Amino acid sequence: MSYRPLLQYVSAPLCCPSRSSILTGKYVHNHGAVNNSVNGNCSSLNWQTNQEIKAFPVYLQSQGYTTFFAGKYLNQYGFPKVGGVRHVPPGWKWWMGLVGNSVYYDYILSVNGSYELHGHRYPQDYLTDVINKRASEFLNLQSVDSGPFFMMLSTPACHFPFTAAPQYKQNYTSAVAPRNGSFNVHAKDKHWLLRQTVTPMPNKTLSFIDNTFKHRWQTLLSVDDMVENVINLLQEKGLINNTYIIFSSDNGYHLGQFSLPNDKRQLYEFDVRVPLMIRGPGIKPGTYSEDIVMNIDLAPTFVNMSGLPVPPQMDGTTILPILHGVSNTSSRSILVEHQGEHTKFVLGCPQYKNQRMAN
Repeated sequence: MSYRPLLQYVSAPLCCPSRSSILTGKYVHNHGAVNNSVNGNCSSLNWQTNQEIKAFPVYLQSQGYTTFFAGKYLNQYGFPKVGGVRHVPPGWKWWMGLVGNSVYYDYILSVNGSYELHGHRYPQDYLTDVINKRASEFLNLQSVDSGPFFMMLSTPACHFPFTAAPQYKQNYTSAVAPRNGSFNVHAKDKHWLLRQTVTPMPNKTLSFIDNTFKHRWQTLLSVDDMVENVINLLQEKGLINNTYIIFSSDNGYHLGQFSLPNDKRQLYEFDVRVPLMIRGPGIKPGTYSEDIVMNIDLAPTFVNMSGLPVPPQMDGTTILPILHGVSNTSSRSILVEHQGEHTKFVLGCPQYKNQRMAN
């Protein structure tokens, strides 16, 4: 099976802003979800009222698509102050939304608006496997005669706390984070924050980075199982050749680059460039494109795949022509935004120069 990889960048190197861009096709300054807090408009009542109502699944549903979502939605989703589990975002026919941020055990799901509690049993509570099971139930109802469908599977892997399934905890035990590129290199020519890192990193930090790298890979083995299961079901039902399959992510992650131990929220490629591989009708197998696309292009593309033009409020553009071999050779400017979640005074940071002078 061949996929077409593309160069994709995110609108923000943080979960909720980036996911909000995927859903709406808008830059952060236009959809307003600037960070992972309710005050930052993450799944807030304002966001639900003004942005969610024009997210891409609404358009797909209007075209007769049966829509399915399972997994992490937005970081503040499902909490009482933003509507609780009864709030099912418009456009989704089948809904299995995680309350809050990524976890693997001990969580609450909103299942079509009803409360569902999960504990710490394997495999019945391991979230990646739960998503896999529910996806199977949905796909088993689909056929060549049942009409179009859209399925979005949003796993916790490989997000913190990096909890692998029991059978995979012995995999990659000798794996270490790659030591190439900017790993453990002092960023003397970069912005102020990166110039504050400790280089070389202490052995304790290096060990922490390697353990994180290993555990992330372990969690992804359950994602591999899920992908294999979905592909097999599509093949069994004769749907594989008429279905687009898209792999992507909400943001990148650094592990030791420029001596930054781990996180995201930086403007460099390791945080803002993410995988994008697509397989489907009209896509030539084994091809690679260097056309630059963004996560804001996903929603317009999904809508365009359903037969509708790109909605005028979306900032992104459809990438269907690129997928079908029409390369966009013109240059493209991209915008990446991040404003943080805190206003704590940081001694020495140029951002706070005026405040220091006043004090």
